[in-house]
Amino acid sequence: MIHPATVRDAEEIAGIYNHYIANTVITFEEQIVTPEQMAARIETVGSSSLPWLVAERDGQLLGYAYAAPWKARSAYRFSVETTVYLHPETLGRGIGSLLYETLFSDLERRGVRTAIGGIALPNPASVALHEKLGMKKAAHFERVGFKFDQWIDVGYWQINL
Repeated sequence: MIHPATVRDAEEIAGIYNHYIANTVITFEEQIVTPEQMAARIETVGSSSLPWLVAERDGQLLGYAYAAPWKARSAYRFSVETTVYLHPETLGRGIGSLLYETLFSDLERRGVRTAIGGIALPNPASVALHEKLGMKKAAHFERVGFKFDQWIDVGYWQINL
C-alpha cells in the first residue's frame, strides 16, 4: 500500500496537490502545478537522498508524504521538513498517520534526527495528526502568508527521531 513515489506518480500527485492549491490556504502555492513540474520535484527529493512515499489502494493514489532538506547549510543536514497531502476523499481514514509513520521510520534509518512540519493555521485536523505522532509545536509565525485575500499564520511542529 505504501511505496516510494516515482515520476510515473507525478500526474496523480499533482492532481491531489492542485486541489489544495485551488481550494485551500493549506499550501501557499497559488499556481496550479503540472505533472512535469511535480515529476521534477520528485526527482529533486530523490537526488537529496530523501524519501517521497505514496499510499495506493487498488491502483488509486490516496496520498503522499515526503521529506525535503530543512535548510541548505550543511549543519542542518540531519533535519528535514516533512509534508503530507491526502486525496480529499480519503481524509480521516488514518492514511496520513500511516504515511507519516512510514516516513519517520525511513528517515530514522537514513540518520535524520529532526523532522519539522509546517501548518497553515488554523488547521485542527493537521495539528491533531502531527501531535498524534508525537510532534510538538515549536514555533508560531503570525500573518506570514497571504492567499485568497486573507493573512495566514503558520505553526511549526517538530519531532526528534
